[in-house]
Amino acid sequence: MTETHSKSRQKAETAFDNLQSQFFARNNAVQEIDAAENARQTKTTRLREARLARDSEREAAISI
Repeated sequence: MTETHSKSRQKAETAFDNLQSQFFARNNAVQEIDAAENARQTKTTRLREARLARDSEREAAISI
């Protein structure tokens, strides 16, 4: 069953589909940015912990 719509309805449907596509594209971009930020924060935390452990080992070696 195929329905035929008026030209204005078809234009409205096309405009809505385009708007919806832009929304989903923007949402995907935000998710990618959030994932990159989370990865950066995780790496920074790991490196900070490694640096603090290294510094405390050096301090302990100097104190002896």
